[in-house]
Formats: sequence, C-alpha cells, structure tokens
Amino acid sequence: MKNKSLNKFLQKANAAKKDEFYTQLSDIEKELGNYKGYLQDKVVFCNCDDPEESNFWNYFALNFEFLGLKKLVSTHFEYEKPSYKLEIIKDINGDGKINKLDTIKTPLRENGDFRSPECIEILKEADIVVTNPPFSLFRHYVIQLMKYDKKFIVIGNQNAITYKEVFELIKENKLWLGVDNGGTKWFEVPDHYDITTESRKKIENGKKFFSMGSIMWFTNLEHKKRHEDLTIYKTYYESEYPKYDNYDAINVNKVSDIPVDYPGAMGVPITFLGKYNPDQFEILGNEYGLNIHKGRGYINGKRMYSRIFIKNKKIQPLNTY
Repeated sequence: MKNKSLNKFLQKANAAKKDEFYTQLSDIEKELGNYKGYLQDKVVFCNCDDPEESNFWNYFALNFEFLGLKKLVSTHFEYEKPSYKLEIIKDINGDGKINKLDTIKTPLRENGDFRSPECIEILKEADIVVTNPPFSLFRHYVIQLMKYDKKFIVIGNQNAITYKEVFELIKENKLWLGVDNGGTKWFEVPDHYDITTESRKKIENGKKFFSMGSIMWFTNLEHKKRHEDLTIYKTYYESEYPKYDNYDAINVNKVSDIPVDYPGAMGVPITFLGKYNPDQFEILGNEYGLNIHKGRGYINGKRMYSRIFIKNKKIQPLNTY
C-alpha cells in the first residue's frame, strides 16, 4: 500500500471514529524491556486502550510485581455513553500476588476520551503514560502530555515526525524515538475493518492484522541507544554531495552516507531520527521550520524528498580566514 492509500485508510478510520489498532504483546515486550528501571514505584496510565482487550494492560497486569509498579490505571473509551476504568493497586483477594485477579472496575461519568476532564484528572496523578493513542489524533495527544509534564512511551506513525509540534519537541530534545523502530509492526484490527490490499493484511488464528508500514515508538525517557554514536566513515567529496539551490546545505540520500568530515549543514532523510544522538549531531530544523524557499529543498531545479537538516557537532567549522 502506498502512502497515499495508507493515508486514505487512516482518514476513513478517523471519519468513522475508528482508530482501533491493537498493538501486539511481542512488540510491547520488546520495547518496554528497555525502561524497567523507570517504572519502579510509579503510577502507569494507559489512557487510550480498551483495557479488557489491550495488550498494554495485559503486559503491565502480568508484570505488576516484576516491574514494581505502584498503580496501574486504564480507561475504556465509548463513543456516546459513559465508560469505565480498570485499576490494579494491591493484593485485594489475599492470594499473596498482585495481578489481574486484583482488578477494580469503576464506572466513569464520561465516555473515557483522553481529552475529557475526568481522564485529565487521572492523567494528573499518573507518573508515566504508556499506550497506543489514536494515530489521527497523535499531535493533540502529545501536546496534552507535554502540557501536563508527563513521562511517556507511546506508539505512532512515522509521519508524526513531520508534524510541526512534534518535530519542534524532537529538535529541542524534549521528545525522541524509542529503541525498537525497525521492521514491520502488525496491529490487530476488528473484523469489520475493510482492508483491501493483500500485502497489508494477514489472518492468524482467526484474527485480522493490518500493517501500517513505518511505526515508531516515541518517548521522553532516556535509553542507551539514544546516546550511541552513529558509525559514519565516508569522506566528503563535492561531486558526491550536491548543494541545494535554495538552502546552504549538502544533500545526503542515505543515513549511512553522512560524511564523517563535513562541518556544515546537511539534509538527511527523516529515518535519521532513529539513529540520532544529540551528543553527536545538532538538529537545525526541517524545510518548514527553516523557512526554506518553496518549502522543500531543490537541486538543479528538481524538488527533493523531505529532509531534516543537521550538523555534526564533533567537526570543527571551516576556517573562514
């Protein structure tokens, strides 16, 4: 499915108020294993889940004691009626363990929308938010997390990187990509979802799965990968790295082609953010943030793909004397 078709599918889901893409437990385990130390004695809130279906809820409920959680809360969303929340706090059945059997179900006055006043009050009490928010509302979701100064680990489409609000947070090192950002991620979807492109769907054990291509983890929790230097080795040659017609920077087509010795601005693919180390590189901006003429880089009159503009912080500027 091309991006145009994928966007059309997501627009349909939004129009129908259906953003029901359920993250697989294996993907959750792979990513969240990198943050165990942050979860000790914390209140975790999954505020965009169907908790009785969600693998985020399942992961935390199954690992409540192992992770040392203080409290787990998840809210269920209903379109046009009041909903409910689930909580795990302590061993309430007296079996000496804290798990799903200790779940407390409480009715909500409102419908469980993450933007509702009721859910915002729960958010204020949370330490870390972990969920799969509606992709169609991703920018609004992140803005809310930042407004209430919350730590988070959430999943979203790669396209979210280009949103003005999200990109500015990345540039300011207030948000970054998680650890597991490679490979295809398959999401379970309800049976009523109409997926016409064969390469984007599969059926396993009677369940329908849909692949949305480049899916990323977004977080503001530190992890080791974020401070690993990107290994680069190519030498800069003017003939191999043309400059843009409308911006003083060289074009780099692949992240692996970033020259080791170039001190100036470079336009790199957005996939660079999966390798971005703020100790090694500085993000200058993108085409729109830098107000580049015509809104996109051009070389010899040809419009280029969207780029992020960076500098290598470990290279001294050219001598201008």
